[in-house]
Amino acid sequence: MKKILLLSACLCGMFAKTVDFNTVLKEALNNNLELKAKKLNIDKAKADLSKAKGYNFGKLTLSEEISRTNNAMYVFGMKLESREATFRDFGFRDFLGGVSQALQMSGGDFGKFSNIMQNPAMQNSLLDTAPDDLNNPGSRTNFKTKLVYEVPLFTGFKLKYAKEMAALQVKANKYKYAHDKNKLAIEVLKAYNGAVAAKYFINALKKAKETTTSFVNMIKNFYKEGMATNIDLLQAEKRDNEVNAMLIEAENKYQLALSYLKFLTDDETIDDVKDFKVIFTPDTSLKDLIKEALENRNDLKWMKFNVETMQKKVKMDKSDYYPMAGAHLEYGFNDNAPTLSTKKDYYLAALGINWKLFDASRGANVQKSKIEAIQTDYYYKYMKKGIALDVKQKYFNFKSKHAIVKEKITNKNLAEEILKKYTYMYKQGMINITILLMKEAEARKARAELIKARYDEALAAAELKEAIGDLLKESK
Repeated sequence: MKKILLLSACLCGMFAKTVDFNTVLKEALNNNLELKAKKLNIDKAKADLSKAKGYNFGKLTLSEEISRTNNAMYVFGMKLESREATFRDFGFRDFLGGVSQALQMSGGDFGKFSNIMQNPAMQNSLLDTAPDDLNNPGSRTNFKTKLVYEVPLFTGFKLKYAKEMAALQVKANKYKYAHDKNKLAIEVLKAYNGAVAAKYFINALKKAKETTTSFVNMIKNFYKEGMATNIDLLQAEKRDNEVNAMLIEAENKYQLALSYLKFLTDDETIDDVKDFKVIFTPDTSLKDLIKEALENRNDLKWMKFNVETMQKKVKMDKSDYYPMAGAHLEYGFNDNAPTLSTKKDYYLAALGINWKLFDASRGANVQKSKIEAIQTDYYYKYMKKGIALDVKQKYFNFKSKHAIVKEKITNKNLAEEILKKYTYMYKQGMINITILLMKEAEARKARAELIKARYDEALAAAELKEAIGDLLKESK
């Protein structure tokens, strides 16, 4: 059993690791599945661009159509397409039958035959005869092989603007992805510093546990000597148990924080973190920070390209006012069996022009696109104002958190010094246990507040850096 436990401990040591912020950030940017999914939006935009460019080259299609029918029109057309049509297929057999009957009636006399043929009744009889070979052909199987090339020649500039819109969206999605990376980075920093804070809470509570345990031991000795009451001992033991419960809870929160960090990085080997990561300490004016944000923010650049895209869409919708032209080239073969014989081939070349002279809906489409372009531009301008406000808020928030840390350090040092003095006073019998435990709680609270203040400062600094738009630059 001991060997198994030892082996397990060794394996855990081999696969566990202590990480700093830069390590977990790199892992998150490389491994996070949500970020990978968002990155594919760039590839989708590139595919749309390739599609738009591809329309310029037209399309080439090879097809093979196999059909079988006894439909008179189709059968006749199939024979005509394969250059097999004969006079029999036109129904001349029935016509010649009528002519032959007229010859028999004339007895071979050409004059009499001419008179019979000129007789209206005979003419009507011949013309009203339904040609059996034409109307009731046998079933036919037809193989039609063709190669078709269709290409747009002029689309009223629609393809031109479609390509430009697609190219703009490629750029827009690149900036959107960069913005998503910044969002993930701030989330990783929250998770990492949250784990660091939880770790510090554990250390602080361990120190508090040492203090409360020392109180219990001290009072036990005093109680034996008659210098402390049983109530003093019970109060000290109660506080010791409370701190121990807090320690268990803090250890649980630490494991939860590590679990979230593992989730973001897709790295299950993480089992410890190093110190707080404070990414940014501003040393420039608020005005300069706002200017920097408006130049750097990737989400603002993304929106700017969306504005340009919508402006191009207005021009693309106006293309409906121009004529459209295209070419159709076709080469193929028709026969009752698969063939590539030049005796059975055909070609077709066509040029088509289509011009909408009137369409009431296209004006509405253009107007709608104009409205959408103006709307997107308003959102862009609103975002610029929002970014300026965001920087202001996070700038002042960081200043405040930074100042609070200094005060919390002082408070923590004072609280610990006070606790030492009150501990001495209790030993001298100058105060009761209730006051001493109150001072212990105040010292423990001061330590916790300092940890929380350091976490808030680190987060505020990172949020300010993100608001400026170059969080990842600073973290490298």
